[in-house]
Formats: sequence, structure tokens, C-alpha cells
Amino acid sequence: MSENIAAMAARLHRDVPNAEGSIDDALIAVASLTTSVVMARRAIGAPAKTGQGTIIRLVEAQMSLVKVSGSILRAHNELAEIGKETAGYDLRECPSVAGTKVVPLSSAS
Repeated sequence: MSENIAAMAARLHRDVPNAEGSIDDALIAVASLTTSVVMARRAIGAPAKTGQGTIIRLVEAQMSLVKVSGSILRAHNELAEIGKETAGYDLRECPSVAGTKVVPLSSAS
């Protein structure tokens, strides 16, 4: 059973930061797109109302991503708490920050 826990913990150790990084990448991409839209509008000399609906939708998408990021961060914290409760990990910080490695319970002394 402890080997299964170690394997699951290793997978989460990989997947959680990947999800967090992907959301950050999406935030950057939407911010970049929003900037490009506004710069294009300015470059062609279009009135401020041109593309306003597009900009609003992009900002709404950005806010949605910020909310998703918060949810992932809360899930990350909950997973760390579950790890402490079920696997006996005493992590003051997440493994990637603390520099600790997941060790199967069978090898703990």
C-alpha cells in the first residue's frame, strides 16, 4: 500500500506544479493578446469604441483564469494537508519549495 501512496504522491508532486504553471502561461498569453489588441487599435487610429467588446471579453477571461489559479492554489494546500494526514509527511512547505523528496512510508525509520 505504501508504494501506491508514494507513486500517487510522486504523480501529484509533478502534476500540481504543472497545472499551476499552465495557468500562469495562460494568464501571460491572455495579457499579451489584450495588449496586442489595444496596440493594434491605437496603431490603425481606430476610435476607442472599436474592439471594446473584444477587450472586455479578454479581461473577463483573464479574471476567470485568476479565479482558476486561486482554486488550484487552494487544492494544492488541501492536498498538502491530506499528505500530512495520510502519509505522515511533515512538510513545512511544498516538496518543490522545501527541497524534500517523497519517500515511501516503508523506508521511513
